[in-house]
Order: sequence, then C-alpha cells, then structure tokens
Amino acid sequence: MIIWINGAFGAGKTQTAYELHRRMPGSVVYDPEEAGYFIRRQIPRQIAKDDFQLYPMWREINYAMLAYLNREYPGAVIVPMTVVDPAIFDEIVGRLRRDGMEVRHFALCASRAALLRRLRSRGEGSGSWAAQQIDRCLTGLADEAFERRLDTEHWSVRQTAEAIAAELGIMLTPDNRSGARKLWDRLRTQIGHIRWLGGMK
Repeated sequence: MIIWINGAFGAGKTQTAYELHRRMPGSVVYDPEEAGYFIRRQIPRQIAKDDFQLYPMWREINYAMLAYLNREYPGAVIVPMTVVDPAIFDEIVGRLRRDGMEVRHFALCASRAALLRRLRSRGEGSGSWAAQQIDRCLTGLADEAFERRLDTEHWSVRQTAEAIAAELGIMLTPDNRSGARKLWDRLRTQIGHIRWLGGMK
C-alpha cells in the first residue's frame, strides 16, 4: 500500500508521515522531493524551471520508484508531498492506481491562519516561500481529485496520524516515548527536512 499525505506547506505532512512510520513496523517514508533536487542540480540554469514538478522526468521518476517499491517491498510506503495540480497528481497517483496499485490519499487541511501560525513556529514568516504558496495550495486542493480531505485545524500530529490509521484499518503500535523524546524526534524531523533554497514539500 502507498499512503500519500498531501496538503499545503505547514499542514504537517512530514511530521505526520514520520509519526506513522514510527508506529507502523515495516513501513518506509519515500520523499519525491529528492528526485527534484537531483534534477535541479543537473539542469543548466538557462533551461531550468521554477518548479521541479513541471519536469516530465520528475513525474516519471517518482512513478517508477513508487511502482518498484510497491512491487518489491512488503511494507507500507508513506509519501509526504504537496501536489496541487490535478494533472500532475493524475500522472503519478492516477497512473499508479490505473496500474492496479493501492494508493490511499489524504489531504491535510487547515485554514490559512493556522497554516501561517504553523509556519511561524518553524521559523518561516509570512513572506517566506512556503507562506506565499498557501493560497495556491488551498485553491488547488479544493479540486475533487484530492479526496480524502482531513480537517486538521485543531489536531496534533499524533491525532492526525491516528485518524489516517483508523481510516486505513491499521492498528498503530503504542507510543511510549517521553514528552522530551517526542519533542526531540519532531525537531530532528523538522531540521532534517529544511530546504534552504525553497522546495515543493
């Protein structure tokens, strides 16, 4: 099974993905952004695009990788990635589904104010690249292609992960970490996914 966690920047996709990963033995997190950064490093500046999702090879690489993992790996593959263009979504997720693979999609939704608040908590102000994408993301995710939507306005990362697991019929392992360890794990996840030059997560 592929579990695609979508949402605007600041929605909590990466933290939710790693919360699920910690509590789903045998699962893996697959990051489509890595293909984008590889492509960005190889493309001459003169023909570079602002958004690596616009490169056909980004969509092809991620389709191929996810199809391979789904075929060869027995555990769940968790994918935290913002995709708000229905055509791009269809080229990856739709194609995987048409090829017989189970892809469960969840869009984490919250108000613009809540997303800005969450971005500020990780050091990104209202003028940051991520904040400037909020309106585009909220508009795009309103498309019917992006079901299932979860209203996470007042949910913690744990509650979001548990809601996803409940919809999937998955029993998560108990979370027996101390409060300090939970904070450390979330800080480590956040620091590990800082994109200094902006990005599409």
